[in-house]
This record gives sequence, C-alpha cells and structure tokens, in this order.
Amino acid sequence: MNNFIKRTLTGILFVAVLVGSILYSTTTYTFLFAIITGLAVWEFGTLINQSGQAVINRPICGLGGVYLFFALTGFSENLYGGEVFVPYLLILIYLLVAELYLRRPNPLNNWAYTMMSQLYVALPFALLSVLYFYPVQVIQGGAFTVAVTPVLPLSVFIFLWASDSGAYLVGSLIGKHRLFERISPKKSWEGSIGGGVLALVAAWALWYFFPIMTLWQWMGMAFIVVVFGTWGDLVESLLKRQLGIKDSGNILPGHGGILDRFDSAMLAIPAVVVYLYTLALIW
Repeated sequence: MNNFIKRTLTGILFVAVLVGSILYSTTTYTFLFAIITGLAVWEFGTLINQSGQAVINRPICGLGGVYLFFALTGFSENLYGGEVFVPYLLILIYLLVAELYLRRPNPLNNWAYTMMSQLYVALPFALLSVLYFYPVQVIQGGAFTVAVTPVLPLSVFIFLWASDSGAYLVGSLIGKHRLFERISPKKSWEGSIGGGVLALVAAWALWYFFPIMTLWQWMGMAFIVVVFGTWGDLVESLLKRQLGIKDSGNILPGHGGILDRFDSAMLAIPAVVVYLYTLALIW
C-alpha cells in the first residue's frame, strides 16, 4: 500500500509538472526538458559504465545532449541558423577522437554506446522542440512560418498515457496472447489493441478541443504514437535485459528512472516528426 501511494503521488506530480511546463511558457518547457535531457543521458551513461560492457564520458555526453536540445530549440524557433550545430559536431568529434588516446578495452563498444547516448536518448528529447514550434498550417497548404504549438508535444504524451492505461486494463482482464514474449513477457496483443483504441479516443478528444488538424490526421498521429511507443518500450526492455537490470534508476520513487518513464517516447517522438513532415509534403 505504501508503494502504491508513493507511486500514485509521484505519478500525479510528474504529470502535473510535465503538462504545466509545456503549456505555461516556452521558457518553462525549454528548461524542464533541457534538465530531463541531461539527467537521461547521465542515467544512460551510469547504466553503461556500471555494466562493465563499456565506458563512456558521462559529463561530455550529458553536455552534448543538453546543447543539442538548446540548439534544436533555437533553430526550430528560427533564432539561429545551421551554424548553431557546429559546437555539437565538435563535441561528437571529440568523443570519437578521445577514444584513440585513452587505451581502454573494447573501444568499439565505447564508441557505440557513446553515440547511442546521443542518437537514442538526446535526439528524441531535442526533437520535441520541432513539435513545439511546428507550424501546423503547412499541413493544410499554408506558408511555413514558425508557430508555438505546445499541444503537439503534449499530445504525444497523452497518447502514450492513454495507450499504457488501456493496455494495462485490457491486458489485465483478457490478455492471453503474448505480444513479444522473448523481451517483455507481460505484454499482450489484447492489451496493445485496447491501448490503441483508448489512444484513438484521446485523438478524437484532442481534435474536438484543438481542431488544428483533421480528425483523421489526429487519429493517424495517435496510431503512429501507439505503434512506435510500443517498439520504444520494447527497445528499452531489451536494453535493460542486456545490461541485467530491472529499472534504469530510482530518481522517481515508485517509477524507476528517467529512461523508464520516457522509454516509449524515445521512438514515438521521432516517428511523429516524420509523420507531420510527410503530411506537409503530401497534403
């Protein structure tokens, strides 16, 4: 019961801070997710270093992840041009070249996990800014001008929360057929379908209150989030299984670490960015 109460209170606070920061202002959104990005990259580095399979430079990787977030935020807001990414490229070059002089065992593993900290962890959080400043009018054939659209990044999390809730409820009641037993034996096809249905209901609600896209575009986005969110969850499950751990950390009481809370979003966010730009091209 104590764990349930702790988990519930942490979940409520987590959702309140996330939603409030996204909706309140660009400043609160930017600084919250810059902090989350840094913590997530640091947490990933800690897991890898403790596993003994590789060694990565957590401070430099964390710095790179946070800089990438700020750089893509400024670029998406049209505050800076492409030159803003030059320091990030220098950080990546340093991380690669430094390994030549450190004489550590398994340098290929070190390189691979170092780049994974940027591609798998830092980049998805940075791409949230593409959604935050995405000009939805281009989907309807309008001009491409920067706009603040906080409902887009928020909707990704709403779809993920709806999917997780539906999958848990339906899977607990009637889940029999395993979705991916080799990696996550608790997930079922029935639960995944139930989560998808609830996400589509959430898409209808978002279309009703925020008709910035058509109903079918909202539903398409929900479908993308459910599919890639499930894969994202499985990717982190495979990573944890490979590293021999249960939780990525303990920063969120009752919920584990940052990566545990954002695992589904790691693939869902890039997939939604691709989806929206594809709509802009074909509409």
